[in-house]
Amino acid sequence: MPAPFVPPRPVRIVGVGSCLGAPIFGPAAGPRALRALGIDADLRRRGIRAHWQTLFEPSAPKPPRPPMHERLATVSQLLHDLADEVAAIRADDALPLVLGGDHVIGAGTWRGVARALAPRGKLGLIWVDAHLDAHTPQTTHSGNIHGMPLAALLGVGDAALTGLPGPHLDPAHVVVVGARSWEPEEPVLLARLGVTVFTMAEVRARGLAAVMCEAMAIARNGTAGFGVSVDLDSMDCAKLPATTCLEPDGLDPQELVDVLHGLRSCADLVGLEIVEYVPERDPDGRGARWVTDLAAAALGPTTADLRHREDTFGAHNYAPLPVVFTRGEGAWLWDVEGRRYLDMMSAYSAVSFGHSHPRLVRALTEQAGRLALTSRAYSNDRLPLLLERLSAVLGYDHALPVNTGVEAVETAIKAARKWAHKIKGVPEGQAEIIVCAGNFHGRTTTVVGFSSEAQYRDGFGPFAPGFRSIPFGDADALEAAIGPHTAAFLFEPIQGEGGINIPPAGWLARCAALCRRHDVLLIADEVQTGLGRTGKRLAVEHEGVRPDGVILGKALGGGLLPVSAFLADERVMQVFTPGDHGSTFGGNPLAAAVAAEALAVLVDEELAERAARLGERFLTRLAAIRNPLIRDVRGRGLLIGVELDTTRINARTAAEWLLARGIMSKDTHDAVLRFAPPLIIDEVTLMQAADVIEAALADLARRTLESPPGRAAPSPPPKGGQGNLGRPGVSLGTQP
Repeated sequence: MPAPFVPPRPVRIVGVGSCLGAPIFGPAAGPRALRALGIDADLRRRGIRAHWQTLFEPSAPKPPRPPMHERLATVSQLLHDLADEVAAIRADDALPLVLGGDHVIGAGTWRGVARALAPRGKLGLIWVDAHLDAHTPQTTHSGNIHGMPLAALLGVGDAALTGLPGPHLDPAHVVVVGARSWEPEEPVLLARLGVTVFTMAEVRARGLAAVMCEAMAIARNGTAGFGVSVDLDSMDCAKLPATTCLEPDGLDPQELVDVLHGLRSCADLVGLEIVEYVPERDPDGRGARWVTDLAAAALGPTTADLRHREDTFGAHNYAPLPVVFTRGEGAWLWDVEGRRYLDMMSAYSAVSFGHSHPRLVRALTEQAGRLALTSRAYSNDRLPLLLERLSAVLGYDHALPVNTGVEAVETAIKAARKWAHKIKGVPEGQAEIIVCAGNFHGRTTTVVGFSSEAQYRDGFGPFAPGFRSIPFGDADALEAAIGPHTAAFLFEPIQGEGGINIPPAGWLARCAALCRRHDVLLIADEVQTGLGRTGKRLAVEHEGVRPDGVILGKALGGGLLPVSAFLADERVMQVFTPGDHGSTFGGNPLAAAVAAEALAVLVDEELAERAARLGERFLTRLAAIRNPLIRDVRGRGLLIGVELDTTRINARTAAEWLLARGIMSKDTHDAVLRFAPPLIIDEVTLMQAADVIEAALADLARRTLESPPGRAAPSPPPKGGQGNLGRPGVSLGTQP
C-alpha cells in the first residue's frame, strides 16, 4: 500500500556561511553559492514549497587564529542567532533546511529545533558524518571547533557551545552513521553517554538501508520528532570531492539519496541539515547537484501527495498501480519513498535496454548539446546514419521514421492503401486491410475503429471503413477473408496487450504464403515484440518469415525518447512522394542518434540471443509452479504471460500483490500477468524474481482460498514485506 498521506509542509532555507570552526575557509562560501545556483527554485521544480529565509555570514577569523575562548565566543553568538531562527521556523510549522558552513553550526540548528519541540517531547537526531564530532576544548587535537558540536548538543563541553537556550539532546535517541575517522577520546565519550554509532565498516557489512532503518527507529522511538544532519565529509571523496575533509571510502552519495527518500513519508521529520559544501572544490557543479538531490530526496512530496496531484490535475485515462517512481538504473526502479523494485515490464518493451543505459544516455546528452531538431524541411547529419543502420540490421531497403508506435502503424496503413490503389490496381477508396481479433495497434481513431475491445471503441466513432477482422492464429480465416480489394494483412506476431497470445506453429508461414499468392502485403506490427524481445531481432524470424513491411517502436528509442519507424522494400515505399506523409519530429537528429545507438547496443551486447537463453529458463521455471490460481504460462523469449483463474482472483490484484514485494508487472484483460524484463537483466536476478513470484502467488492462493465466497480480494501486504526482491528503503511512515 502507498505511504500514508503527509500534507506537504513549507520548507524554509537557512544558509550559514560560517567557517568559524573549520580548518579552511572554503565552506563559508557554500550557502551563498547554493543560493546563487538557485537551489530553492530547483526544489520548487521538484514539488517542494521551498523558499530562502535568511543567510548568516559572520566574519571569518583571520590568521593568526585568535585564542580558543575568543573563537568560542564568536561561534556562540552565531549559534544563538541560528537557534532562534530555526526555532521560529518550527513554531510556524515549517521545516528548516539548514545549509552550512562548517559542522559546528549543528550545535545551534538542533538546539533550536529541540527548543521548539520541547512542549511535545524530545528530539531524536541522526548524525551522518565521517567523524564523531565529540571533542571538547580540553580533548581536541586540532583545536578546530567543528569537531565539537555533537558533544555540545549532548551537554558536554564549553558553556559557549552547551549554554544555548533549550534542552540538550537525550543520547539514547542520537545516532551517528558512517563514521570512519576519529580520535580515541570521542568514542569513549559517546559510549559513556549511550550514543549509538554505526561505523562505515558496519554500513558496508549490513547495507546503508538496513543501518539507516535501525537508526531511524532509535531516533524516533519515544521522541516527538527527529532530524537528520548530513556532513558531506561522510561521502566518498572520489564521488563528492566538494567538501572540507577529503575522506576516502565513504558513503555512495546516490545510495544515501535513495535512502533519504524514505524520510519524506515521515510526518515526524522536523528538520534537515547539510553542511561543509566547498564550492572551490566543485568546478563541474557535481557537489551542488548532490546537495540538491539530498535535500529533495528527504523533503520531496510523498507517493500519496503526488498521486493526489496527478488525480486532481490530470485526465483520468489511466489507473496506474499504486507507486510513484523517481529513478531507474538497469533493471531496477526506485520509488519516491526509496524502495527498490525489479522492473519486469520494461514500459511495454520501451526500456528493453534497461533504464539509463550508459551508452544511450551518452548518445542523448552529446547530441542534445549539439543539435536536437530542425524539422524534415532540412536534412541533418544523424538521420542518414540511422536509416543506413536500420537497413543493415533488419535488411529492408527503406525506413520511414516517425515518433510513436501508433504513428508507425498509421504510416503502414497509408502505405498499404496507396500501394493497393496505385500498384495493385484496387479502385480508389476500396482498399481493405485484414486485422486480427484481440489486436492492439494503438489508440488513434482509425486504429481503435478496428479493435475488438469494446472499451477502446466506446464513444469514439464514427470509425474509418476498410478493415476486416479475423480470429488470431486462424490461417483458414485469412484465406477466406482475402478478396480482390485486399491490400494487406496487419498482424502482431505475438499479441502482447491481448494477453501474450502465441499463434499456432506454422500459422505465420502459411499466412505469408497466402499473402504472396494473392498479392497482399504482409505487415508485421513489431512495436512490442521487435528488437530482441522474443529472442530474435524480429519475432517473425521464429518462423523464417520476411514480411513486406515491419513496424518498429518502443525499444527503438532506447527507453529515452519516442522513436518509431515503418520499414519496407522499394516495392512498397515507392508509393510515397514528397508531401504525402511526414512528421515535424520524425527523424529528428536527437531521436536518430539515440535510435542508432540502440541498434548498436542490440547487436554489440547480443541482447536477442540473451533474451532467447534467459527467456527459456524463466518460462520453464514459471511453468513448473504448481498453484491453483494459475491456468496457463506462455511466452517467447522475455515476453511471458501468466494466465490466472479469474473466478478466484483478477490479475490487477495479483499485480498489486507482486508490486508490494518489489516486482513490477502489469495485468491485461483482468486475466493475465505480463512479464517483460529489460533484456540486460542477469540470470541470478531473473531466477530470484521467479522465486518471489512463486511465493507471492502461493500466499495469494492461500488467502484467496481461505476467503468466504463473495468476499473482496485480499489487500496487498505492506511494501518491503517477506519475500520482497527490491531492497526496501527507509519508509517507516507516521508514528502511531
